[in-house]
Amino acid sequence: TYSGIQSPDGDGEVGGLTVGEARGGSPLVLVVSDDLVASHDAVTAAGGEVVESPFDYPGGRRFHFRDPSGNVLGVFQPSDS
Repeated sequence: TYSGIQSPDGDGEVGGLTVGEARGGSPLVLVVSDDLVASHDAVTAAGGEVVESPFDYPGGRRFHFRDPSGNVLGVFQPSDS
């Protein structure tokens, strides 16, 4: 669904937004952890949905999970931890 924003003088549309399902391209918030395995276990024990299992990433390892509001977050453990 698209909703347009009309200019105050009625001289046309000046903007708008689309309302609907969330799409990719949103920012990914990463939380830093000293123990990725413990963080993964805590997320799953709390009923979190892991959407990407732990994987190597430049500078460390990380995994992604979905929170109850549907946001995807990441947990990152730096190599030096």
